[in-house]
This record gives sequence, structure tokens and C-alpha cells, in this order.
Amino acid sequence: QVQLVESGGGLVQAGGSLRLSCAASGPILRVDTMDWYRQAPGKERELVAGITRTGGTNYANSAKGRFTISRDNAKNTGYLLMNSLRPEDTAVYFCNAEIHLLFIGRTIDSWGQGTQVTVSS
Repeated sequence: QVQLVESGGGLVQAGGSLRLSCAASGPILRVDTMDWYRQAPGKERELVAGITRTGGTNYANSAKGRFTISRDNAKNTGYLLMNSLRPEDTAVYFCNAEIHLLFIGRTIDSWGQGTQVTVSS
């Protein structure tokens, strides 16, 4: 069974930094696009940043210049480095990945359970 597990969330003061990780495990042939989403209380889930297998990136306007997405294909792991954090960045952050499965030739869209990021003012 494929799993995505996020880690690295926590409580940080405004202006601080956090680095989130997203590790994929299970019968994986290849991980393609990896995205980070976030959902604040009472708001819809929104895309924060995405990265292709070959390193192409895209960012939400709110993340540009402050967040950096990266990945290690050998480890099936993605990262989101968040600098200059603001109280409005407070949300649950979710990892999403397109995963090609071993043996059965299917591609699935997988989500992690989320990690809480809280930025105090």
C-alpha cells in the first residue's frame, strides 16, 4: 500500500522558517509530480507549490520568494522550505503526488494526512 507521510510542521514565530518533508513509501515504480497544498480553518484547500520529476516548479503568488519546493527522486521524498513565515501561512499542509505503481501498471493520485503549521504573530 502506498503512503505519503508529511513531517516538519510545528509552531513558529512570524519571520521564522520551517522545512516540511513528504516521504512516499510502498510499491512505487516512480513518483511524478509532487505538490504541496494547504488548508486554513474555514477556507478551501489551495495549491502552494508543485514540482515535476525533472525539477520544474510552480508557486502560488503567496509563496513566491519565500517558499522553495524541492525533491530527492532517489528517496521518493519532497520538501517545502518555508521562510519569512507569516500568521496567514497558518494551515494544515498536505502533500499530493502522482505515483506510478509497481507490478500493476497503474497511476494513482495520493495524499498525505497533513501536518499542522502554526505561525504566531
